[in-house]
This record gives sequence, structure tokens and C-alpha cells, in this order.
Amino acid sequence: MISLSITNGVAEVVLDAPHKLNSLDEQALAELSQAYDDAAAAASRGEVRALLLRGEGRAFCAGRDISAVKPESDDAAAYLGGLVEPLLKKMASFPAPTFAAAHGACLGVGLGLLLATDVVYVAENAKFGSPFAKLGATLDSGGHWYFTERLGMHRTLDLIYTAELISGAEAVAQGLFSRAMPAESLLDSTREIVAKVATGATGAFVASKELVAHIRDQRLGLWEAMAEENTEQARLCKTDDYAEGFRAFQEKREPVFGG
Repeated sequence: MISLSITNGVAEVVLDAPHKLNSLDEQALAELSQAYDDAAAAASRGEVRALLLRGEGRAFCAGRDISAVKPESDDAAAYLGGLVEPLLKKMASFPAPTFAAAHGACLGVGLGLLLATDVVYVAENAKFGSPFAKLGATLDSGGHWYFTERLGMHRTLDLIYTAELISGAEAVAQGLFSRAMPAESLLDSTREIVAKVATGATGAFVASKELVAHIRDQRLGLWEAMAEENTEQARLCKTDDYAEGFRAFQEKREPVFGG
């Protein structure tokens, strides 16, 4: 159910099981992990300079595929800790900028895929939240941390207790994701942006990606973050992209970066 294509420096990873709203079982997670491995290998060869994740059909991803799960024998820890968490860490450390175009239901593991992506654009009518109260289950895949970080304790528990969903437009207004767009233009607009980023200075983008992750995970203060910025800038100034960027500015032309 997972496909990968590479065109003009952009890897496009597609969740392609629209009949089940792209919900993910163990096999699908393995395929998705392999797609990211293949795209990362292409990035190491300079063939991929940005990645786009999207879903086919009416939804981005409705979460875990529980259609065949027997609750009395379900090993949720193996699914989440053994499969989902390693995948999300792999996605977050992808060696180039990553984007997602999310529409319809984006729940559970589907939400986790978005949290592990650098930039997320959502359809205005996409749906986010924690509709698991009727299952006797709870929010997973990093959802508790992310919602608490962005929405605060009260709003997070309100969404969990009531199982109410918020729209893509509301999610962006509340600081969960980057931009909300009309559903009919979401994919084309996202592809246009990703194509442009794929022509940029990939090394500098990855440096910023890693710095932002350090600020988030290590709770860096201003001066600690500034020290890391200085170190990265000193490293980047020895790269071909840095030299090309400065030459292009001085020559009043567009830069041509090599990645």
C-alpha cells in the first residue's frame, strides 16, 4: 500500500489504501519504513533533496488498522514501541527537508506521521483529535506530548475526553501545523512548494532542521541555541552552497545549489 517515486530531486511517498482510509497495519508500517530507507539512500547520492508524504483517497491516514486485531491477544506495545516509534524517529531524521499534505482523517498513527514531518500543510476540512474513547484506548504516537505542548493541558484533555475533532483550519489557527489550504488545491500547492525547496541549499536546511530539533528536545535557551547556530554557520561557510549563494548575491543572479 506504500509507493515511492523520485522526480527532479523530490521523493514522493504515498499511502495508497484508500478503501481503508490508509490505516496502517504491521505490513504497511514495514513498507513505509522501507520507502524512507530507499529515499534516504537516494538522498545520500544527491538524488533526493526534499520529500513529500501524502495519502490517496478521502483521508491522509485514519491511524492503526484494527480491522483484524483481537483485543484479547493484541500486543499494543510491540506495535507502537517496536514498529511505530522507530519509524517516526527515522522519518524525523530524514537527511533532507520533509513535507506532508494532509487531508480528511489524520488520527492516531496518522497524526504521528505528521508530527515526524518537518512541515505539514493541511486541508481546511481535515480532521484531528483523539476519537479513541469509544475503543477504551487513548491517544498515541506522540499525540499527548504534541497537543499538550501546543494546546495546553486543558484543551488537550478536553479533546481526549469528548473525542471531538478539530478541523485543519482550527489546527493551524491553534499552532499545530504550518498552513491550511482548500482541499482541492492542497496537493498542487504543496508540490509546488516542495519542488522549489528541492532546488535550495539542502545542507543549510538540514542544519536548521537539526538545530530546531535540539531546541525542542533539549530545551535550549537563547544563548545555547545561538552558540549552536554559530557552530553550524562556521561549518556551512566552507561548503560549495555557501560560496555559490554569496557569489550569486554579489553577481545579482539566482543561485544554483548542488545540495
